[in-house]
Amino acid sequence: MTSRFAAAALALAAFATCTPASSDAGPPKKPPTKDGPREVAILGAGCFWGVEHWMQAADGVVDIDVGYVGGKSAKVSYEQVSEGGTGHAEAVRIVFDPSVISYEQLLLRFYKIHDPTTKDRQGNDQGSQYRSAIFPTTEAQQKVAAAVTARVQKSGAWKSAVTTTIEAPSNWVKAEDYHQDYLVKHPGGYDNHFMRDLKF
Repeated sequence: MTSRFAAAALALAAFATCTPASSDAGPPKKPPTKDGPREVAILGAGCFWGVEHWMQAADGVVDIDVGYVGGKSAKVSYEQVSEGGTGHAEAVRIVFDPSVISYEQLLLRFYKIHDPTTKDRQGNDQGSQYRSAIFPTTEAQQKVAAAVTARVQKSGAWKSAVTTTIEAPSNWVKAEDYHQDYLVKHPGGYDNHFMRDLKF
């Protein structure tokens, strides 16, 4: 999409279908252990503002950043990625405690908060930078990503074919500060993600 900020303003003005940050009320999440193990997951599922918001609410999350990954260069800006030519996807980098939440459980949540069947698109956002993608950071994660993706496809919960790619986490670039914690800074801001009641 050429200007997500313009879409955000329209969404706020017209009470669009985007989900406000206050709508995910549920049981309190389980915090990570103080000195427990740590692992990193990198996931792309469209506009990273909403992905960050919904993954932050998962159990065992220690920290989360938004950024760009899977592209040709180790130095890019939001404007460059938005043009669609760098090869990067908007993504979140999650540090989590695997003694509280497994990588598999994170991926199952990932597959519920976005539509993995719309290639290079989530809602109003179109382009390869908005692709559904998993970027495993270890060989073990690679195997889990393949198994979970096959499980989701086989379940038929999504009525169309899953287009999610599994890619190397090349050239991660942390996004600009104004993108970090965007929906915390702007409650009710642009977000086309929501939690679906799906069984895989």
